[in-house]
Amino acid sequence: MDDEATIARVSRAMTGETTAGRAGGRLADDVYETLLGQLMSLRIEPGSRVTIDVLARELGVSQTPIRDALNRMEAEGLVVRVPHAGYRIPPQITRQRFEDMLEVRLLLEPAAARRSAERASLEQVAGLRRMLDEMAELEGGSGLTAYGAFGLRDAALHNLIALSAENQVIREALARLHSHVHLFRLHHDTQVTHLAMDEHDQVVAAIAARDPDAAAYAMRRHILRSGERFRRLFDEVKDEDCTEVEA
Repeated sequence: MDDEATIARVSRAMTGETTAGRAGGRLADDVYETLLGQLMSLRIEPGSRVTIDVLARELGVSQTPIRDALNRMEAEGLVVRVPHAGYRIPPQITRQRFEDMLEVRLLLEPAAARRSAERASLEQVAGLRRMLDEMAELEGGSGLTAYGAFGLRDAALHNLIALSAENQVIREALARLHSHVHLFRLHHDTQVTHLAMDEHDQVVAAIAARDPDAAAYAMRRHILRSGERFRRLFDEVKDEDCTEVEA
């Protein structure tokens, strides 16, 4: 599977849209989705500088859709505008931001899973299963591109669940968090993909079985375990800093 070629499709799945359903399949949307994929795969590193003219040459498009995409990313906190110097990718999220984000997800996502079990259409359940199949193909894949592609599908799966819950407020709140973008930028760890797969399977199985309690429980357990996995990354960095100070 060509990961670069599927970034736009997977990102559109995150909002439940198709190319035909968007406003003419605007080029700026495709550029936005491509840049999002590069963030997830760490091809654009935290703290690095990006400029409109360089991106235009790399992607083979004019500066207008690049500018539109970066403006959108700036509004969402994914890039920072630097006066007279283009844009900069912000540093990794802080430990406090991570904990706050986890708390909000625990409030919203189990509720979304519960509603999804009650309201998801057969087509939406089939879409969740297809996303799981694509993630299974990437599980344990080597390289940043495979890791980033898994992260995009992980985000798409959670967004499809929120979409099928038919609660626009929950869906919009989760979209604004960009939690998967920030989490997968923390560290390239293929163990994350392996451990998440079984948890995802249990969430989707409960939704397909129309079991709201089981779906909410499975989602809560997944988020808690995911939090533990990523929390260890902060602890590792802290330990490294202490070692350097002692040296």
